[in-house]
Amino acid sequence: MTLFDKPSLSIPQHLDQWQERGLSIPDWPRAERYLSVISYYRLSAYTLPFQNGNPDHQFKPGIEFEDVLHLYVFDRRLRLLILDAIERLEVALRARMTNILSSHHGSHAYLNPGIFDTRYNHDWLLDQVRRKCDASQAETFIKHYRNKYTDPDLPPIWMIMEILTFKEVSVLFSFLRIKEDKQAIAGFWDLPDKVLH
Repeated sequence: MTLFDKPSLSIPQHLDQWQERGLSIPDWPRAERYLSVISYYRLSAYTLPFQNGNPDHQFKPGIEFEDVLHLYVFDRRLRLLILDAIERLEVALRARMTNILSSHHGSHAYLNPGIFDTRYNHDWLLDQVRRKCDASQAETFIKHYRNKYTDPDLPPIWMIMEILTFKEVSVLFSFLRIKEDKQAIAGFWDLPDKVLH
């Protein structure tokens, strides 16, 4: 193994290094401001497409700091659009599962091991839900349920779906036993249920 011996550089030193490698920086103060809020290390990943591919990290001719910055901003906006789409799908899946399972199997559908594939460890699910409820005690709706109701001791599915992680919701869906439930949930998006596994 090799000893790490790269020195810590200041923002002006990083910009000097990029200039020495051929990056044009017409507006030095602007570049300094961006590096102070993005960081050299993060932004340096966006310089790679503009470099010649050699170990010396030389930039292709005519590349400016703005080119690198535009790529970073494009990537940032794309990530935000994707996160927005994922969040909408996640919320919709939670709602769809809540609506279908509660209307087909009651307010506490997840307590019924019969709606799950026998390979699914139903006790594990209930342990997860109990832990989540304990951890989410600060959530007003969990606190309200626990203060007002004792039977069943766990909240209804519409509350539980709000405290499970997206992965846990996905696992819950994948182990649903009743095909009609899965089809009703996935059918909302005109998808076969296997796509949501």
